[in-house]
Amino acid sequence: MGIWEIIDFATLDADSQELIKESARVRENSYSPYSKFKVGAAVRCTDGSISRGCNVENAAYPAGVCAETTAIARAVSEGKQKFTALAVVADQESTNFTTPCGVCRQFISEFGDNIPIYLSRSDMKKVLRTKVNELLPLSPFHIKDIDIS
Repeated sequence: MGIWEIIDFATLDADSQELIKESARVRENSYSPYSKFKVGAAVRCTDGSISRGCNVENAAYPAGVCAETTAIARAVSEGKQKFTALAVVADQESTNFTTPCGVCRQFISEFGDNIPIYLSRSDMKKVLRTKVNELLPLSPFHIKDIDIS
């Protein structure tokens, strides 16, 4: 896989499909009265469990939280800090896929830069598959491997 690839949902393995479906389900719980932009995320922990999260907006804009952060924070609060994959589902009119924002990219990379990420719209027909290290180039994980001597 290069930086990213677009694939049919039906060709994904059962675990990846389940993660995307869980993201779509939790997306419906989104609290987004201001933007009306619902986002759901699900992260698979190394023990096989899935932690889910949706975006939660607030009138004090910076106080809101993204779905990706919610899912990971929920897993961490349950003692899980190692993840095998993350899925995000959102519908955006102008593009096919919604990628994690910059803050979420940094948040995700805290737990590993090689985590596969599956991005889909709620119709789950096509999926953009990428990794954290492709969405956040030159993250601290990459920089530590650069020889500057």
